[in-house]
Amino acid sequence: MEQTTQNRLNYEEQSALLKALANPVRLRIVHGLLRTGCHNVSCMERGTGMSQSCVSQHLQKLRAAGIVEAERSGNEVYYHVASPEAARVAAALFGEEDGSYVL
Repeated sequence: MEQTTQNRLNYEEQSALLKALANPVRLRIVHGLLRTGCHNVSCMERGTGMSQSCVSQHLQKLRAAGIVEAERSGNEVYYHVASPEAARVAAALFGEEDGSYVL
């Protein structure tokens, strides 16, 4: 019985990860962070062509899913991918090696 509960939790966690990455903007943000390391919202705004509020909303969802973390440095907030699972998913989707990513 305990194994069944563990499997259900694992499916739920993996499903939540996939749901968070299923949005093209969020996937683009995560992929960009993995390829280039920490960035602030202004960098992501320029890289995606999205508004600051739009990028911030997507980052909030990624943070809630445990995919990205934020670190404050003075007035700036820098984001990085904190989920090795998300890195593996991105690597599989883009045919890249997750070992080359910045976590």
